[in-house]
Amino acid sequence: MGLFEIALILAAFLCSLVAGFLFAFAVVAMPGMKALGDREFIRAFQAIDRVIQNNQPAFMLVWVGSVLTLVTAAALGMGQLDRTGRVLVIVASLAYLLGVQLPTVAINVPLNNKLQTLNADSMNESSQRAARADFEPRWNRWNRIRTVVAGLVSAMLLVLLSRL
Repeated sequence: MGLFEIALILAAFLCSLVAGFLFAFAVVAMPGMKALGDREFIRAFQAIDRVIQNNQPAFMLVWVGSVLTLVTAAALGMGQLDRTGRVLVIVASLAYLLGVQLPTVAINVPLNNKLQTLNADSMNESSQRAARADFEPRWNRWNRIRTVVAGLVSAMLLVLLSRL
């Protein structure tokens, strides 16, 4: 097994973990927190996000590692894959970068950061409601998009692995 195959296996594994993480937020965490009042919702999301923003090592390894291994696999695959394989790895890489990573950096993380600046305990109910309304629908919409794209990328990488 060569470097390309190792990189591709790691990329498929790590991208699948990211897809599962996003999926868990989409179908468990956010629907569960939806039942909370505005103050509790803000505080709960802040607590969860703080774990991530404090560079939780396992999360960072998976999140950053998924990008690095996917880009490495794509670069190495250009010389080793047939035309279909090259198209698959390029489409998967672009989809992951543009459909998962870019929205994360451009939309979800800025929303998270804005929410982190709030002190829910010192806000009145209408301010809490407004903050949540400004955050939750947009965050959820983009998380669903990231979830679908990450799942499709994982599937493409599995197809690519099956062709080796």
